[in-house]
Amino acid sequence: MDHTVPEPPSRRPTSPNGQPQGLLARLSRELVRLPGIGQKTAQRLAFHLMKVETEEALRLAEAIREVKEKVSFCTQCRNIAEGPLCEICLDPKRDTTTILVVEEPSTLHAIEQSRAFRGLYHVLYGALSPLDGIGPADIRTQDLEERVKAGDIKEVIVATNPTIEGEATAIYLTKRLKPMGVKVSRIAYGIPVGMDIEYADEVTLLKSIEGRRDLG
Repeated sequence: MDHTVPEPPSRRPTSPNGQPQGLLARLSRELVRLPGIGQKTAQRLAFHLMKVETEEALRLAEAIREVKEKVSFCTQCRNIAEGPLCEICLDPKRDTTTILVVEEPSTLHAIEQSRAFRGLYHVLYGALSPLDGIGPADIRTQDLEERVKAGDIKEVIVATNPTIEGEATAIYLTKRLKPMGVKVSRIAYGIPVGMDIEYADEVTLLKSIEGRRDLG
């Protein structure tokens, strides 16, 4: 009689690449692909979705499905839209002579919340980065140039991020748009209100001095 003790089965069956298998593990692997979501956070979210009411989980799934099916990009400014044009481009009260250029829709929405700008926008979805192989065609700068040529645009405000890539993009757009006879400006970056100057870093100080304005 064979008295060999069989090896206990693994608690978590794994695939050939060593990753856990199963529906919950699959959900975790999908969640970890989202920006800012690590493995542990993905696992916590997966367990949370498993524990909530079925109706609540399905509402999330339905919201994701509707976004993928019904939300696209504005054909004019490339903002997020639920139709051919976004709400901003459809708003007759906007100043159609001014365009503010941003890298991402998140920046656009942050500016909208401040209520500091009432013109139109143009979203690049990135910035020039030759080292990463990102050129003008990748961020479709030609679309912006065509808008300036076709419309009654008087000023383009470049609000790309204060990074090497953002500055390179601002310089490139200035060189392309200035010959068209429009004013091209750059938003000022400086010291936040309430902050002591001695605590500002070198880049912030440089930008605040460059963005100085007349008094009186």
